[in-house]
Amino acid sequence: MHAWETIERSLDFIEEHLEEEVKIEALADATALSPFYFQRLFKRLVHKPVQEYIKLRRLARAADALRDTKRRILDVAMDYGFSSHANFTRAFKDTYAITPEEYRRTLPMLNTFDRPEVSANYVLIGEGVPLVVGDIVLEIERKTLIAPETYIGFETAVSIAAQTPAGESTGVDIPGQLWRRYHTERGSIAPGVHAGAELGMSHSADPKLGTFQYFAGGLLENDPSSFTDGMVKRELPAGEYTVCKVEAENFEILVTAALNQASRYLFGTWLPQHNFTTAPFSAEKYYRDTEGAAYMELWVMPIPMSAVDDTAPV
Repeated sequence: MHAWETIERSLDFIEEHLEEEVKIEALADATALSPFYFQRLFKRLVHKPVQEYIKLRRLARAADALRDTKRRILDVAMDYGFSSHANFTRAFKDTYAITPEEYRRTLPMLNTFDRPEVSANYVLIGEGVPLVVGDIVLEIERKTLIAPETYIGFETAVSIAAQTPAGESTGVDIPGQLWRRYHTERGSIAPGVHAGAELGMSHSADPKLGTFQYFAGGLLENDPSSFTDGMVKRELPAGEYTVCKVEAENFEILVTAALNQASRYLFGTWLPQHNFTTAPFSAEKYYRDTEGAAYMELWVMPIPMSAVDDTAPV
C-alpha cells in the first residue's frame, strides 16, 4: 500500500467520526502505523497537523449546521467537540473572521477547509482521460478559442492570501459573495445575456497590495441599452488553452469542493508535471444548461517553463 493510500484511509475515518472524540492512537491503529510516524506522514501529505485538521473539518461541518436556525449554537458547538459556547465562538471567529451569531444572521458564503483528495497528487492523467477523485470527475484537454468572448458582470479586489491555497484557506468567500450579487442583479441585463454560460475570471494580480481582481458575470449576446451601476465587461481572449473539465453531483459541490480540488490538481500537479506555467489569469466557465451532473471548466493559457527560464536575468 502506498503512503498516500494510508493517509486517505485516515481521512475517511476522520470524516466518519467528526461528531466523536478522535484520538491519534485510533487513527494510527486504523492505518497500522505508530502514532509518531502517522502524525509525521499526515502533516507531510495533508499540510496540517492532525488535530488542527480535525478542528477545521469540524468547523466546516458546524458552519453547515448553523444554517438550521432551530438548532441552538451551543448544541452545534457541543455536537462538534467544543466544550463551551465561548470556545466555539473563539475558534469560529479565528477561522472565519466572524462569530457564529454574525454568520447565522447574515449567512455570507464561506471558504471552509475541504477534505483533500491526497491521491490526486500522485496520479498523472493524459489528455482526454477522465480521473475520478472522490465524488468528482476531472479531465484535461486542449481547446482553441477562435474569437474572444465578452462577458458582463461585477468585479472586485480579492486578497491572494485569503484564497490560496485552494480548498485550504478559510474566511468569507469574496468571489462567492460577488457571484451572489451578480445573480441577484442580473435581471437588469437578462435579455442580453446567455442564461446558461457564466464566467469567473482571476486576473491583474498586484503583489505589492497582495490582491488580484476577480470578475463574475454572464456571456454577453446583445449589448443591453442600460445596466446596473458598477457592472463591467471583460473578455476571455482568443488563443490556445489547457482546459480542466469538472463534473460533480450537484452545483453546490461543483463550486466548492470540486472547484478547489480541480484547481489543486491543475496548478499543483498536472501543469508542473508537464513543465508548464500559465499566463497571469485563469477562468472558470460554468454551464447552467447541462443535463445530469453539474459541469464547469477551468481555462488557462499554458506557457512552457523553458520559455519563462529563457527570459530570466543571467
